[in-house]
Amino acid sequence: MDSAITPADITASINSIPMLNGTNFKSWQENLLIVLGVMDLDLALRSDSPPPLTDSSTSNQKKDMERWEKSNRMCMMIMKKAIPEAFRGTMSENITMAKEFLADIEKRFVKNEKAEIGTILTNLISMRYKGKGNIREHIMELSHLASKLKALKLELSEDLLVHLVLISLPAQFNQFKVSYNCQKETWSLNELISHCVPEEERLKQDKIESAHLASTSKHKGKKRKKDMEAANKAPKRKQQMKSDDPERTGCFFCGAKGHMKKQCTNYHAWRAKKGVLLNLVCSEGCLSCRKPNDGERYIYVGDGKSVQVEAIRNLDYC
Repeated sequence: MDSAITPADITASINSIPMLNGTNFKSWQENLLIVLGVMDLDLALRSDSPPPLTDSSTSNQKKDMERWEKSNRMCMMIMKKAIPEAFRGTMSENITMAKEFLADIEKRFVKNEKAEIGTILTNLISMRYKGKGNIREHIMELSHLASKLKALKLELSEDLLVHLVLISLPAQFNQFKVSYNCQKETWSLNELISHCVPEEERLKQDKIESAHLASTSKHKGKKRKKDMEAANKAPKRKQQMKSDDPERTGCFFCGAKGHMKKQCTNYHAWRAKKGVLLNLVCSEGCLSCRKPNDGERYIYVGDGKSVQVEAIRNLDYC
């Protein structure tokens, strides 16, 4: 063990090993081996015990035995510390070798390999990329599952893994998939990553541009709709202003409903009183136009109202 390692470092390293339970044996074993390796105490786990010492044993053989016994003793102490007391009581007390002790623990806590293979295969086949995150990480996660299968003695070919990755990609990558299927060459997993990353960037850029175009078109559509509504309302207002329905608009001179200003006798009387000549226009078929007779002071117009003859004496007649 390196003399530069302090007791505080040793304590921190040992405490970093998680407590063993029924579900974390694999991570527990990984952390244990890392700590023992850093501390240079894993000799007893890597090699068997040296031959027993004799009177003819050399000094080097004695040193090797001393080093191995120290490693074995420390490994046993550290492993027992990382095992709950309830589990520790079920272990055989006759086991004194660290390597055998670890193998006995593995038999008790390791998962059934067949069940684990089924679970990993299910995750590998059903995993889909939803466009969130990074496609490189997605592919590396699939590759990690394949490496777990390899550790369980079920190795997948790289070509099969590439096809599983393509299957996991969403519909936006359909053109990319067709392009790959049409070419004769096959890609390695690293080549697939190098092609998928820029393809994902291109799809994201196209999505941003499409969203911007849709937003602009929607704004223009709303403006055209408002213009059309304004254009449709304008003629109606104009038509309402020009409407000659006397029942609705009434007379602009006296305000009474039922007649218009040009039919208003009050308006004609007012104009006669003011000395304004009335423009009496006869239709083409008029046969009754005449000048007022001598002695007539009024001529009747409209609804029987009379107008002074002097006000119309200079009018032309048909």
